[in-house]
Amino acid sequence: MEKPILSVPPTSSAQAIPLYLGDGLLETLLPELLEGEGFSAVFIVTNETLAPLYGNRLAERVKGARLLVVPDGERFKTLETAASLYQQLLEAGADRKSVLVALGGGVIGDLTGFVAATFLRGLPFIQVPTSLLAMVDASLGGKTGVDLPIGKNLVGAFKDPLAIVSDLEVLHTLPQIEFRNGLAEVLKAGLIGDRHLFACLEAGEVEQLKEIVLAAVRVKVDILSRDPLEQGERAFLNLGHTFAHAIEQATRYRVPHGQAVAVGLRAAAWLSERLGFASDGLLARVERALSRLGLRSAVPEAQVEEMLQAMQYDKKRQQRQLRFVLLKSIGQPFITSEAPPEALREVLEVIREHPGR
Repeated sequence: MEKPILSVPPTSSAQAIPLYLGDGLLETLLPELLEGEGFSAVFIVTNETLAPLYGNRLAERVKGARLLVVPDGERFKTLETAASLYQQLLEAGADRKSVLVALGGGVIGDLTGFVAATFLRGLPFIQVPTSLLAMVDASLGGKTGVDLPIGKNLVGAFKDPLAIVSDLEVLHTLPQIEFRNGLAEVLKAGLIGDRHLFACLEAGEVEQLKEIVLAAVRVKVDILSRDPLEQGERAFLNLGHTFAHAIEQATRYRVPHGQAVAVGLRAAAWLSERLGFASDGLLARVERALSRLGLRSAVPEAQVEEMLQAMQYDKKRQQRQLRFVLLKSIGQPFITSEAPPEALREVLEVIREHPGR
């Protein structure tokens, strides 16, 4: 069997998680992995878009595998969808030696991981990310969860997968908009921990796909190795996300997560300069990178009051205070609660009304 390219630090288990990254792994390594572990049953969870592309074929290749298909989109990452999966697992006779396979992007990974963490008080599962965003971010770190009507990821658990299998070939069939969504998370990784990666993205250099994915993964894995449960610097991975989640909520998820993160990164850079933490020039570099990568920098469809309201339920709050990850410079993130209401309102007006340079 192919060796993992690196090990991801665990958050809820004792063993490090092997991460496999390469071409053709859905056809080769994954079936071998599933059939060699002695699972009583294999349940592949995917969405309506991916089932005909990859799900049906994988189910055919793995003896006795069953495909569980859910609707596509963030708005279906809910307790109701989780309950429907519980019911299907019960009816199929799933037990604690059954394994779930999360075949999809971040929504499928979060949802399947949450079901694995809670059904029968815990089933094993394997992350098989099919989007760039999921490969470099959502599949790493053990966070699982579902959304509530009032906010994103407000119900969840830490649950480590048995393995992460990232097949780079699936990215070649990814719609361009989805690929760009993933680049927002790659850009975030460069901003918080890899100046060379950021410089490549600022120049629009994304041709070396495996190297870019691996660089972004290593930024996150390095942080996870020091802070697996977000007691300190793991929060740096939330750069831009307080804004992004508010944008998603305010637009009823019509703005995809990656595009919301892109605007959130611009907002974080703007606020870093506005509050005097970063020198002039940071914002211009971030805006240049967003432009080169084809990412949006403004959300005119989001109302300021609705974004402010959504932020009040941000799960990263402490003692009712919002906490922001900002930047002193490229590769120097920090956390602050010192964002005056007038500055916060001002930055939301900027990202709503003024595209970046």
